[in-house]
Amino acid sequence: MKVSVDVDCTPAEARAFLGLPDVTPIHDKYVKTVLDSIDGVTSIEQMESVVKTFAPMGDAGMKLFKQMMDIGLSGMTPKMGNDKS
Repeated sequence: MKVSVDVDCTPAEARAFLGLPDVTPIHDKYVKTVLDSIDGVTSIEQMESVVKTFAPMGDAGMKLFKQMMDIGLSGMTPKMGNDKS
């Protein structure tokens, strides 16, 4: 038997339901800081430096994020001949 449940809620409602903290003020401050830093950038090299500075764990974090996305996307592709209905 297969049961599906669809929940229609905002991300904020989902976080509250799951008991996760509201990090909106932290997120807003982070975004403002990044945008303020980018305002003075005049070249690609400066932009790369700014992005690496603010990215979690720098280059390692970006590579880890890419690996996680690759793994997640590979799990979404249908497997041929594996249909269990």
